[in-house]
Amino acid sequence: MAQKQPRDREMLESVYSMLALVFILVACVELCDAATVVDVYRLIQYDISGVPFGSRLSSLNHHAGSLHFSPGTDLSRTVVMIPVHELNISFVKEYISQKQPLGGLLFLLPEMFRLENKGGGGSSSEVQEKQLIKNVLLELERLLIHAKMPYPVYFAFENDEIDSVLNDVKKNDATGQPATATTGGYKLVVSTSEAKKVASPTITNIQGWLQGLKAEGDVNQLPTIAIVASYDTFGAAPALSVGSDSNGSGVVALLEIARLFSRLYSNPKTRGSYNLLFGLTSGGPYNYNGTHKWLRSFDQRLRESIDYAICLNSIGSWNDELWIHVSKPPENAYIKHIFEGFSSVAEELGFKVGLKHKKINISNSRVAWEHEQFSRLRVTAATLSELSVAPELLESTGGLLDSSHFVDETAIVRSVKLVAESLARHIYGYQGKNINIFADDSSLAVNPSYIRSWLDLLSQTPRVAPFLSKNDPFIMALKKELADHTDEVNVQHEVLDGMFTFYDSVRGRLNIYQVTIGNGLLQVASVTFDLLLLLALGSYLIVLFSFLVITTRGLDDLISLFRRPPSRKVKTA
Repeated sequence: MAQKQPRDREMLESVYSMLALVFILVACVELCDAATVVDVYRLIQYDISGVPFGSRLSSLNHHAGSLHFSPGTDLSRTVVMIPVHELNISFVKEYISQKQPLGGLLFLLPEMFRLENKGGGGSSSEVQEKQLIKNVLLELERLLIHAKMPYPVYFAFENDEIDSVLNDVKKNDATGQPATATTGGYKLVVSTSEAKKVASPTITNIQGWLQGLKAEGDVNQLPTIAIVASYDTFGAAPALSVGSDSNGSGVVALLEIARLFSRLYSNPKTRGSYNLLFGLTSGGPYNYNGTHKWLRSFDQRLRESIDYAICLNSIGSWNDELWIHVSKPPENAYIKHIFEGFSSVAEELGFKVGLKHKKINISNSRVAWEHEQFSRLRVTAATLSELSVAPELLESTGGLLDSSHFVDETAIVRSVKLVAESLARHIYGYQGKNINIFADDSSLAVNPSYIRSWLDLLSQTPRVAPFLSKNDPFIMALKKELADHTDEVNVQHEVLDGMFTFYDSVRGRLNIYQVTIGNGLLQVASVTFDLLLLLALGSYLIVLFSFLVITTRGLDDLISLFRRPPSRKVKTA
């Protein structure tokens, strides 16, 4: 019995020592937490007819570097941090075109471009800086979305912490000693599973009606005017693609036009003899795929009743001229009638409207403008836009530079006045007459506050179609708003055509770890290293504990620790 007590005491001391060691190790691991954690937004990953584009990897675990590296430096395990205002586009072009190895790219966007930050004029220097950054982003985005990069590419916003990290990285690179496992520095880690294909991406169309007033005894179907705008976007970073101008401005204008005409049509005395069809369509960047499916769902009578359709696209960033794009020749009598109506209203408002004709090539599947989907079904249609020429596929569709900073609310107000007044004069037979139905001082005046509130929402809502679910809050908000101003609101869900394939993992959390070398000791690398260290030490402690029990108390005592103690039966009297 005397021998057993010292053994028990030794056993307890061993256990206490090991528990203390475990607590110390856990504390050490907690101290090894990330120096900085920031939100990051991944470059889009997609395929067109099986051809891959964009960033093909999402997980990241490499040391940080800057553009100040020495010539000939191996960057295969380095993430190059590049502030947009310091961007050397030649470097990016060279590494992409020559397929040189890179650990990854991290582009740093100015803080003022955060989605929460509203646009504004600012000082002349700020306006000039925004314009310079706009030009850089335009060139960068065109390069990135049409290239294939076998490494992770992310975007983040500058802040004090990440600026401090970048300054340290620049200093290290300037000495000719980039960060490695042996020299220290910073390590960038995005722990995420690799991206997977988005299965059966959904596109959603929303339509609303305002019924016209039939004359007594008239049994014929009323003619219809369609006002249409595509609401979704595409850009280098899907989680940042808000498209304030393309096509947030078109959506805002459509909602305000619906609100104005709902007031006119709510009174039988001022209700027009035209039906008004409002369509918010999806799949705009992808050859207006949603518009195509929406029109195909119409029956023949409805399609034939459409007098003409006006599509609104990018009308929030212009000064003194807008363009009407058509597929039918300008000499066409009906096209001339529509153009003259818009042109006369524009002249009264103090700006110009030009006419652009682009013939449709039926054999080409590429659809440059939304009205072309109507024209292919022999429905007269036109697109109103600030763009004088059609953009290339997947360009000018709401990318990085298309934020509220580059949209003019006044331009949207003027666009709404143009469309609403032109439609009203056509509907009520006032064409050629100087009658302002939506005069500024009337109860039917355009509401800038309404336009501003919706523009703010759109400028903070990424709308890349494959990542918007059927019941996305934004889609529900559009449906509700259209229902407040129109009748018979319908929602149509379709699957995006299979030419395009998209991949998930569009955003993540970047952990920046500081790696320092001192007294021969390497301090902290990453979460993976921490977990492996814990696992190894835990295994070692278990083996050590088992060894101590066996040597001091025997194997039977070790086994008994894991046995279930026998139950005690209570004796009854």
